[in-house]
Amino acid sequence: MKQWQGGVVAGLLGGAVFGILMTMQVPGVIERGIPALLGLSGGLAGWIIHMSISATLGVAFAAIHQQLPQLGADVQKNVAAGLAFGAVLWLVLAVTVMPFWLQAVGFAGAPAFPNISMTSLIGHLAYGGVLGAAYPLATFTTGSMESETGTQPQ
Repeated sequence: MKQWQGGVVAGLLGGAVFGILMTMQVPGVIERGIPALLGLSGGLAGWIIHMSISATLGVAFAAIHQQLPQLGADVQKNVAAGLAFGAVLWLVLAVTVMPFWLQAVGFAGAPAFPNISMTSLIGHLAYGGVLGAAYPLATFTTGSMESETGTQPQ
C-alpha cells in the first residue's frame, strides 16, 4: 500500500475510535458542532465530515512520516508520533480553530476560545494513538502491502 493510502486507512480507523468516543461522551459535537462547520446539521453529516477530516489528517501524518525515516515501521515509535500528532491537532484544531470557525458561521453552540476540554484531548489522543499504531501495519506489512516505490517490501 502506498504511504498516503496507509494514512487514509489509519486515519479512518483512528477517526472511527474518536467518533465513537464523541458519540458516547459528547454527542452534540458530532450531531451539531461538526456539521455546523459546513452549514449542515445531523449526526450523519457530522460522521461524514468527521471521517473525511480523519482520513485527510491521516494523509498529513503519512507526509510527516516520510520526513521522519527514523520512525520506519516500528509500531511503538509510530504510536508515540501519533500521540504527539493528536496532541498538536487538539491544540491547533479543537482549542483554536474550531471555536473561531463555529463563531464565524454563527453557530449558537460555539464554544468559547480557547476551547480547553479534557474530553476532546482524550479523543484526539485516541485518534493519534490508533493512527500511529495502524499506519505502519497498513503501510509496511510484508507480503500484503505495496510500498511507496511500488515494489513489494522484503
